[in-house]
Amino acid sequence: MTYYRSQLFVPGNREDRFEKACQAGADLVCIDLEDAVGPSEKDAARESVLNWLSRTEHRNVSLRINGLDTEVGEKDIAALSKSGLTLPFVMIPKVASKEQLDSLSKRLPEKLGPFFAIIESALGLINAEEIFSHPRVSVGMYGAIDYAGEVDCDLAWETHLFARCKLVAAAAAYDVQLFDTPHIHVRDLADCEATTLQAKALGIHARSAIHPAQIERIHSALMPTDDEISYAQRVVAAYEEANGNVVLLDGKFIEEPVVKRARRVLTYIS
Repeated sequence: MTYYRSQLFVPGNREDRFEKACQAGADLVCIDLEDAVGPSEKDAARESVLNWLSRTEHRNVSLRINGLDTEVGEKDIAALSKSGLTLPFVMIPKVASKEQLDSLSKRLPEKLGPFFAIIESALGLINAEEIFSHPRVSVGMYGAIDYAGEVDCDLAWETHLFARCKLVAAAAAYDVQLFDTPHIHVRDLADCEATTLQAKALGIHARSAIHPAQIERIHSALMPTDDEISYAQRVVAAYEEANGNVVLLDGKFIEEPVVKRARRVLTYIS
């Protein structure tokens, strides 16, 4: 499985920024046809994005379609189904149920790629386990901003702790990689890094970005420290030397769950 750290959104009506976004250092780039594009420009943006994707050599770029229950979303799906593209993912906003994805999967060929499901509503959060169990969902994201708008709460970190923890558990249960919500204050890079560290502590090891300057801070937060890397190396070495048996290291029991986490830490330097 490929582990991603970051994803950068770029507006679908700004083709002049597509290539720049690809050079910003993010692991994934998502061209956005939904929130970033106004109603009057959605048709033109869709045509422009699909044409550009058909020409690009970048293999880490895909797009976010509009909502499944909207007329413009229907147009996105119809155009995508005929595009012949192969993509790393198709991002689906405001996913509320597994049944929505069942219906969408029948319309979008497997060749298009897996689904990137955004959980950003109360119903989506309630149904997160079923949504993440869908066979085409390989990546998910918590959309805290839309969620806050629906349930009428603030965006303080503590307010969204339950939602993040629930999504971490659902994602882990179904081997879905979870991204945290973008940091909306693009000039507050210190807080972007700090809140990424908080998400990492919960088990969210990737984050979306809305500005290129955020990418370095996200990667910095997710990169293990030298001490974490050294300890992980010692854990794996001790476990392998013990032939997979429980072993003591620094007075602590080392068994499979601890080794699994250590190996994940080492994926960042492999």
